[in-house]
Amino acid sequence: MSLRVGFFPQNNSLWVLRHRGILERAIPDVQWVDLRSLPAGERPAPTEGLPSAHGDHLFDGGYDFIGTGSTPPVTAQAKGHDVVYVAVSGPRVENGRLVVPADSPITTPRDLKGRRVALGHGSWQTTLLLFALEQAGLTWSDIEPVDAYGNAAELFLNGKVDAWVGSYPYLTEVEERAPVRTVIETDGLFSHRSLWFTSRSFATERGDELAAIVAALQEADAWTGENPRAAAELFAADDGGDLDAWEHALRTRPWGLRPVDDGFIAEQQRAADLFYANGLIERRIQVSDAVLPEVNALVEATA
Repeated sequence: MSLRVGFFPQNNSLWVLRHRGILERAIPDVQWVDLRSLPAGERPAPTEGLPSAHGDHLFDGGYDFIGTGSTPPVTAQAKGHDVVYVAVSGPRVENGRLVVPADSPITTPRDLKGRRVALGHGSWQTTLLLFALEQAGLTWSDIEPVDAYGNAAELFLNGKVDAWVGSYPYLTEVEERAPVRTVIETDGLFSHRSLWFTSRSFATERGDELAAIVAALQEADAWTGENPRAAAELFAADDGGDLDAWEHALRTRPWGLRPVDDGFIAEQQRAADLFYANGLIERRIQVSDAVLPEVNALVEATA
């Protein structure tokens, strides 16, 4: 049986793993599935809830293991999928934030009421925005979210949106072209971790392969931490982005997989509760149901 791994550049660890051939040393038959190949129609507009195709494809034969931001496993669990968290990264609070043009009248999160806010809906950016809106006494319905995975920077620079939840290296280009002001910092609000998850059946029935994946990811992360310039070349070659910007982004991120801990579970539960309260998922979930002690022990042994 071949191993199918979903990957895309936004999960930096899996992107490097895909291009370094590390996993193939342990499991020769690996099929790599680019998550960007999902049909555009599978991503609903922000008013229709959260995209959940990533989690769906763990259960329809698309792939066996993926890495994303914090939101997709919450959405998948809310749809009834039996997902299992495998590992999390350290906090990535330097990776992004919500910005506005320097001359914008928006100075606090409460000023976002009625404003057009660009974000990658269904990514960590949704969670950051929900946390900030809650603190400001606002809800999702108080803003006009603009789902903008591919053209957010352009929309922001052209004044088509009032604010943008941006991430590096894409923020670098914007900062070089126009003065911006930060309204919502990630630090202190949201840990913004990378994470990896799978189905319960894979976690419990294919433990040797899961252990090989974790070990390979640890090796890939160690290499990236030691060789950020060479790693940046793997990303810039794909999107034609600025090599220096990619290197800066990689240098500011933590490397290494960590077990799922109580702090992450609590934060993830708070996010899931906000998704439900704001009508972005249809039922409440218990995040801890997706955590297995034996998987945590596996990751702990490689940390």
